[in-house]
Amino acid sequence: MRRRQSRQISVGGVKVGGGAPISVQSMTNTDTQDVAATLAQIHRLEEVGCEIIRVAVPDRLAAEKLREIKAAINIPLVADIHFDYRLALKAIAQGVDGLRLNPGNIGQKWRVKEVIKAAKEREVPIRIGVNAGSLEKDLLSKYGCSGPEGMVESALRHIGILEDMGFYQIKVSLKASDVLSTADAYRMIAERIDYPLHLGITEAGSLFSGTIKSAVGIGILLAEGVGDTIRVSLTGEPEEEVRAGYEILKSLGLRRRGIDLISCPTCGRDEIGVIELSKEIEKKLAHIASPVKVALMGCVVNGPGEAVQADVGIAGGKGVAMLYLRGKTEGKIKREEIVEVVVEEVIRMSEEMR
Repeated sequence: MRRRQSRQISVGGVKVGGGAPISVQSMTNTDTQDVAATLAQIHRLEEVGCEIIRVAVPDRLAAEKLREIKAAINIPLVADIHFDYRLALKAIAQGVDGLRLNPGNIGQKWRVKEVIKAAKEREVPIRIGVNAGSLEKDLLSKYGCSGPEGMVESALRHIGILEDMGFYQIKVSLKASDVLSTADAYRMIAERIDYPLHLGITEAGSLFSGTIKSAVGIGILLAEGVGDTIRVSLTGEPEEEVRAGYEILKSLGLRRRGIDLISCPTCGRDEIGVIELSKEIEKKLAHIASPVKVALMGCVVNGPGEAVQADVGIAGGKGVAMLYLRGKTEGKIKREEIVEVVVEEVIRMSEEMR
């Protein structure tokens, strides 16, 4: 897969663009003023592989908590700012690693200059985040809707403000809840700029429907080589956003993290209960970060062929299963032993990979 060539920026210790691995982001849904709850959530996100975290900064009290939050986490912290330039200045002073900020939304030019000056001094990059739901009124009037053309013009307008002030530590997102409009907007902007692109489908929906929409939209663009960092936006716990993000990247061969579970859809030949086994095994191995491939197959039709290609493979029979470890047959195990054996072998292999 040939990726679009983009310039590289640094968000804390994470490189974005310029051929760097595509990073996985999320955003907290706690009250940022509640430091304990926010830190607890960020630490859970770190455990599942989140590489950049964003927090909402709606007011001064939230901004004042950023230094404390930043000091207690291990991943870059991005402040999400709207309208009030003073919050951006406060966030920068508190030591954040990045801003999500549209310069055209914070008022007079001198206010933007103040923010840019502070961001330059602290080497804090800015993400211009255009959302279809908050497109400027003149662009809605010009295009008659919040489609990709208006989103791209809005992004270029905000980029121009920063470039006119000599600021180039920029990444860009153009998100809509409609998959095809989002994809078209990113394709259009990718031909106009070389800044790194942050991909996502905004307001994608629930865990089920939102994951599907995000996988399709983000996956289309990644398969075309477009995108440098991603956030899967779901109505649910943010840890699920990170898990979904890695699954999207794994499916395209762009990142390897956690187990890659290959399991059959089941049919009348399944005699070991693959549905129940897959749920239990996936749950017990959710903490594994090493890229171990597990095949869980219910019968002898496709089972041996898939199992032999996995690090840990199971091919079911009548109340028993053949166990394969890295392509070698290890013999039969009982149905009631499958979960324990698979989990033990995956953990062993994971430790070997460290």
